[in-house]
Amino acid sequence: MAYPELVIFDNDGVLVDSERLANTILAELLTDAGLPYTFEEAVRDFMGGSMVSMRTKAEARLGSALPADLEDRYHQRLFDGFATLQAVPGVEAVLDALDAAGTPYCVASSGTHQRIRTALTAVGFWSRFEGRVFSAEDVAHGKPAPDLFLHAAAALDTKPDRCAVIEDSPLGVAAANAAGMTVFGYAAMTPPDRLASADATFHEMAALPTLLDRS
Repeated sequence: MAYPELVIFDNDGVLVDSERLANTILAELLTDAGLPYTFEEAVRDFMGGSMVSMRTKAEARLGSALPADLEDRYHQRLFDGFATLQAVPGVEAVLDALDAAGTPYCVASSGTHQRIRTALTAVGFWSRFEGRVFSAEDVAHGKPAPDLFLHAAAALDTKPDRCAVIEDSPLGVAAANAAGMTVFGYAAMTPPDRLASADATFHEMAALPTLLDRS
């Protein structure tokens, strides 16, 4: 296998199967705050973005401020739910294949460092990523800006055009494109047409090693 020099994984929905829980909680909290949201609408509008960008978008739509403690309540409910969190099916085998090939990988997520660490620990992946974890908290502009991916590549001394990104949201795909990286769209919860600007889309993690080998 001739993999890229660095593989950058998004976290939620790519490494850990957390998007359904996260967006259900977010929709409920926004609805309680006076901005009715369904799960599907939360996925459409906020999946892949940071909580900072969520607040900005939601307050613009609401026309007033959201409760100051909304993020704290969101994370408390989310972390409570992480007790039963599972890894995305098939992703552990992908990590094993990268390890066997000696290919470095990291995680670059819109989530906070605490959220990333809590999720990866819950599914037993923390030791595989410790020291190679990058959050939107680390940069001035989160996805869809390229800052986070460029920061990860620079920290691991890799040129952007030698990186491959695994994303499951339009915001993440846009960020990887803006960074000049190859990007593969994981179309599990997101319809493939919303990931159409990716270099390729796939539905099962078992397909990823072959895609990486061709990149």
